Amino acid sequence: MKNWLLRWVASGVALFIIVMAYSATKDPKHFKALETPGIWADNSTAILIAVGALGLANSIVRPIIMFFAWPVNCITFGLFSWALNVLLFLAVGNLGFGFHVNGALAALIGSIAMGFLSGMINFFLGEGGEKKPRD
Repeated sequence: MKNWLLRWVASGVALFIIVMAYSATKDPKHFKALETPGIWADNSTAILIAVGALGLANSIVRPIIMFFAWPVNCITFGLFSWALNVLLFLAVGNLGFGFHVNGALAALIGSIAMGFLSGMINFFLGEGGEKKPRD
């Protein structure tokens, strides 16, 4: 349970960093959708909800889609899995609860940055990827 909670907090911090670094403006009303894609959140609660939604999407929806699409994933040498990650990030951004992802380019950059940042945070907070020997 502690490990799960630690990973959830790390994902939340990673998404907060992405939102702060990638926001085009502070006010989404002035965001020009056709000029620059962006990622923004209305408040910090929306970021926490987005992390939960991303976690649920990756743990429930993704395995179901991958089960039915494994031939496509084999043919594309795993690139379909990467594209599915981008689509799930975009889908969570369009659910309408305060976390917004505007465009496929923003979803691509956001999903790559989310994976990298949460992996780095988990590496430094956790055991560093080393498995402890069993007694």
